Amino acid sequence: MFELFITVLDSTVRLSIPLVFAALAGLFSERSGVVDIGLEGKILVSAFFAAVVAAESGSMWVGLTGGIIASIFLSIIHAIASVTFRGNQIISGVAINFIAAGLTPLLGHYWYKRGGNTPALQEAERFMPIDLPFAQTLKDVPYIGYIYEELISGHNLLVYLAFVAVGLTYWTLFKTRFGLRLRAVGENPTAVDTAGISVTLLRYRAVIICGVLCGISGAYLSIGHGAGFVVNMSAQKGFIALAALIFAKWKPLNALYACLLFGFLEAVAIPLQNYDIPLIGKMPVQLIQATPYILTVILLAGFIGKAIAPKAVGVPYVKER
Repeated sequence: MFELFITVLDSTVRLSIPLVFAALAGLFSERSGVVDIGLEGKILVSAFFAAVVAAESGSMWVGLTGGIIASIFLSIIHAIASVTFRGNQIISGVAINFIAAGLTPLLGHYWYKRGGNTPALQEAERFMPIDLPFAQTLKDVPYIGYIYEELISGHNLLVYLAFVAVGLTYWTLFKTRFGLRLRAVGENPTAVDTAGISVTLLRYRAVIICGVLCGISGAYLSIGHGAGFVVNMSAQKGFIALAALIFAKWKPLNALYACLLFGFLEAVAIPLQNYDIPLIGKMPVQLIQATPYILTVILLAGFIGKAIAPKAVGVPYVKER
């Protein structure tokens, strides 16, 4: 049972990483006052282009860069529509999701003739697992050795980067001048503008940071956790990340815990698909997919309380003359 529990936790970590990056991405965007429903589309596009660029260049780093650039491109489109032209942020994000869902299989099929998928990547084109120091030496030590070798060691670089990103996000938002201004522009952009700080520039910077983090999230799916792009491989992770963000009340550490919780639910649900449940039979896939949203509603309604978003989120700023 101990080994099974550690194995499930190991799967939890691997499955939660794209959620962590995406939740942090949404955190930066929404803390600045810009709603980003398009997380899903950015993850999907970055996963596709990361795999394509990695396959063509033979380098995982070039592939990662390609995925980030693709995601930033969509972020800039979203910023132009919602910040510069003060359009509806929800519609802009939904449009990005539609573009990504249609463009990636179309280009994939046109370039590779594999039904929208990309060719399998070689080791040099992927982020491979890393064995931490003494992992093999300590693996026979009861309990501690197995935890270190199975749970802590053996992940790829992007997994460890996700946990570093949580700490950096917390430090940036709550310990730096940029973070203070970012939080202020999401609460009261008029006051920020009165202080001589550009609301537009701050929101653009936040949305671009969102694009970078979504790019890493998508790249993890195709060149970290996977070995190539598969049609719709984001599998609603952008929306689950938004649910985690609301569950976490727009706080980075809480977002990490929420993503790990949702990753744990997915890790447990995968083997449950093979078991018969009384009165239900096989575990419905739809129930597994809906679990994060159901859990968010239950916990917010019954245990955690109301999640209060930044006051200016979703509201285009019009400069007073």
